[in-house]
Parts: sequence; C-alpha cells; structure tokens
Amino acid sequence: MLRSSNPILSKKDAFTPAAPNAGGYAPYPGQDPYRPNPYGQPQGSGPYGAAPVRTEGRMTLDDVITKTAMMIGLLVITAALSWVFIPDSLYMPALILSALVGFITVLLVSFRRNVSPPLVFAYAAIEGVFIGMISKLFNSYYPGIVVQAVIGTFIAAGVTLAAYKFFNIKVTPKFRRVVIISTFAFAGAMLVNFILSLFGINLGIRDGGAGPISLLAIAFSLLGVVLAVLNLVLDFDYIEQGVAIGAPASESWRGAFGLTVTMVWLYVEILRLLSYIRR
Repeated sequence: MLRSSNPILSKKDAFTPAAPNAGGYAPYPGQDPYRPNPYGQPQGSGPYGAAPVRTEGRMTLDDVITKTAMMIGLLVITAALSWVFIPDSLYMPALILSALVGFITVLLVSFRRNVSPPLVFAYAAIEGVFIGMISKLFNSYYPGIVVQAVIGTFIAAGVTLAAYKFFNIKVTPKFRRVVIISTFAFAGAMLVNFILSLFGINLGIRDGGAGPISLLAIAFSLLGVVLAVLNLVLDFDYIEQGVAIGAPASESWRGAFGLTVTMVWLYVEILRLLSYIRR
C-alpha cells in the first residue's frame, strides 16, 4: 500500500493494488481461487457461494491524464463564464464565497474513503469561480497578466514533469518530509497573516496594494511557487507508483484531483509574483 505526503492523495486505502483477477469474479469464501471447481460451476455462482462480485480494474496513466484534463477544462470554462457574467457589484461576495466553499470541498474529497466524481467536478466548478474573480481583479490592475500567468503555470508544470522524467528524480522519504513540512508551515504563515489582516495588521508577506512592494512579499511568493512545483513532483511520483502497483481504477480521480489542486495553487502564486514584478 502506498502512502503519500500529499494530504489529498494520502487516504489510508488509497492506491491499494487491484485484485489479481481484475475484471472477473471473486471466489466464494473458502474456495481456492487457483483450483478448478470440481463441480463444473462458475466460481461464486453455486447455491451456497457468495453472489458474483465484479472486481475493479486498474488505474492507468491515461485515466489520470484524461480526468485531469476534464477537471481543468471545466475549471477554465467556469472561470471564463464567471469573468463575463458575474457583475462587479457581486465580485467580492463571489470571490470570498467560492474560496470558502472550494476549501470545504477539498476537505470533503480528501477525507472521504472513496473518491466521489461529483464532488471532484463540484470543486472544479467552484474553484473556477474563484479563479475567474481573482484573475479579473489582477487583470484590472495589470492588463495581460492573466495570459502571462497561465502560460507561466503550464511552462512550470511541463518543465517539472520533463525534469522528473528525464533526470529520473527520486522522491526519498527525507525529501517528502521536507516538502510536506515546508508546505504546512507556508500555509500556516498565510493563515496567520490573513487573520491579522482582518484587524489591520499586515506582516508584509502578502501585499495587495498598488505601492512599492516589500522584498519579504516577493520572497514569500517565490517560496510559494517553489513549494507548488515540489508538490507537483510528489504528485507525479505518487501517481507513477500507483500505476506501477496496480491501484484501483477509481483512484485515478484522486490523482487528477490532487494535480488540479496543485496547479491552481501554482497559478495563484505565479499570478501574484507577476503582479509584484510589474509594479
């Protein structure tokens, strides 16, 4: 069984190898699955045997890629529709509500025993509203920045994947621990800064104004981009291992979900970093 440092991919039963007879029927209790049935009956179909149970197929890389493309496609469509049709008067309520609901949806998907495709698509749609609103805000101050951020996000993800494959990057337990601890520390700092900002206190690690930008804010944005890229490496490694050991096919949804969440984080950090550079 694989365990991941990514909280979205680290379910207790995630990526458990699929049954050897994937796609067939499970034998009834007490029957040797490798011994022919002496009575000539299909296994599990006798009057005293368990009802036939269709076992799940195996996860494939194509499944993960397809599902990730579907999620990102829905997110982009929802973001575009939100940008066009949500009026400016509802901008801030839509931004805050989508951020909160999106966060709750991430928790719901992460802590469920089995991945729920409807919840996964709900996250993509809700996060699309958030991305649409925050992108519209940044673009109003810095025209063209959204296109730059989108291109930068996919270039960063592509280079990371290429480096992971061609340089045969090995994710060691120590590397995994450092990344996950750093990620939680970064998230904690962002949360503290957000809470203090509600009381008019700014630690300087996030700057939303239009004046001169602090070096600390730039440093934290760079750190956010680096951590998002390192989390992509963990995602790639975990999915690759899941495919290698024959994880259940349904787990491809969890892999796609984890990749989408990390890509959204990477985009937001690049968007913010570009805004600092363009001041």
